[in-house]
Amino acid sequence: MLCNLLVGLLVLSGTSAWAADPAPTVFAPGVISGPLHDSAPAFTPDGTTVYFSRSDGPHSSILVSHLEQGRWSQPLTATFSGQWSDMEPSMSPDGRTLVFISNRPKLAGGKPLDGFFMGRSFPGAGGNLWMVTRQADGWSMPVRLPKMVNRSDSTFAPSVAADGSLYFMRPADDPKHFRLYRAAYVHGAYQEPQPLPFSDGSTTDVDPAVAPDESFVVFGSSRAPARQIDLFIVFRDKRQWGTPIHLGDVVNSAGSDAEARLSPDHRTLYFASDRLSDLPPGATRADWDNGKYNIWQVSLAPWLEAHAHVTK
Repeated sequence: MLCNLLVGLLVLSGTSAWAADPAPTVFAPGVISGPLHDSAPAFTPDGTTVYFSRSDGPHSSILVSHLEQGRWSQPLTATFSGQWSDMEPSMSPDGRTLVFISNRPKLAGGKPLDGFFMGRSFPGAGGNLWMVTRQADGWSMPVRLPKMVNRSDSTFAPSVAADGSLYFMRPADDPKHFRLYRAAYVHGAYQEPQPLPFSDGSTTDVDPAVAPDESFVVFGSSRAPARQIDLFIVFRDKRQWGTPIHLGDVVNSAGSDAEARLSPDHRTLYFASDRLSDLPPGATRADWDNGKYNIWQVSLAPWLEAHAHVTK
């Protein structure tokens, strides 16, 4: 791939210490990455608190863990979650708001949202964008975001830029695929969502993770050369989005790699993967290492450095 070639050239020229794509490692095994499906970590700006999704299959909750003396605490259900199926938290870069997906009713007393995507119905498995706001004593009550961004009851995977603009996914005009959208935030209001130009709906694109300054997005896609859903990075220069770059077969596995998220300094990629860890012959797998989604992490430095070099 072009990016990998550029990284190799940077190494030869002495401008980078990376000789090959870095290998992902599992994040907080046995604590945050557990025996159920764990995904979508959203960190506070100081990196000491993380919110993430944990699912047993039909039901998902948002959990919270704190970094204490170098270790992550046992996760607890977030104050705004637990009753409905909530998932995919996304922290604003300033830590003041958190946007998440929920199937909770639009109005009190209603029924959970139904979803329709990938060409079929999913009773009770729809999603809308909801928000909580940081207050002196914790998070506010959840508020459903305006219909402008919640036109579809199959809206998922929010990501918040520094100016409040919102990236997310919803079904394309062809409901067999997902497409990525951006809703600008201007003078305190969301604008009409626009499809991202590199996501045309001909393949499934999911889970955008946008850098705070909107200089790049990492997302999952079924486009070539993906085997299932693979991770890609796309850069934005002079207000123009480039061509998505496959993150390679070291970061991506033969299974599903999705739910991209960024560290507070946006130089580490977190993502969900159903891969198994590499074990020596005869070793026993831990209970978290069972083929369900775990959270993995990998440095984005090779791709960020390569792009910075070619755009000088």
